Amino acid sequence: MTSRTLNNTFRFIFLILLQVMVLNNINLFGNLNPQLYILFILLYPFNSNQSALLILSFLLGLGVDFFENSGGMNAAASLVIAAIRPWVLRFSFGVSYDYQTVKFSNTPVGARMSYVGILILVHHFCLFLLEFFSFAHLLLILEKTIFTGLFTLVLVFLSLALFNRKK
Repeated sequence: MTSRTLNNTFRFIFLILLQVMVLNNINLFGNLNPQLYILFILLYPFNSNQSALLILSFLLGLGVDFFENSGGMNAAASLVIAAIRPWVLRFSFGVSYDYQTVKFSNTPVGARMSYVGILILVHHFCLFLLEFFSFAHLLLILEKTIFTGLFTLVLVFLSLALFNRKK
């Protein structure tokens, strides 16, 4: 196995365990629960196989669903963001992504914020829409999406800063 495969395997397992053992027990202000496990999808290598990402994203969400007993909501939301990821990458990084020259740590902060922010908001909207399963609660869905999304966004960037290798 290559070091990239080992890193991705470790990240996959670590993020599921972190999510179900620590982060699911955090309920800030009664309803803010960060979903940091999507960091795996965000950091999956840009030039890797898209089909493998879809399968791994489904398994990642399914692993969280298994421990949360949430009936596939996380798997569906993870699959949605894995499917739209190429378009969000193209939107956020432009021509650099098209020519496969993007390295996440070397990109401008605005492009990173846009990429991470869009995928987090889409994931959380799908997750909470499936949780409530009704547009009658649209304001509550949007409120939870925005506040939980901001909390997750802060944790994602703190995690990236904490584990970023300095060269």
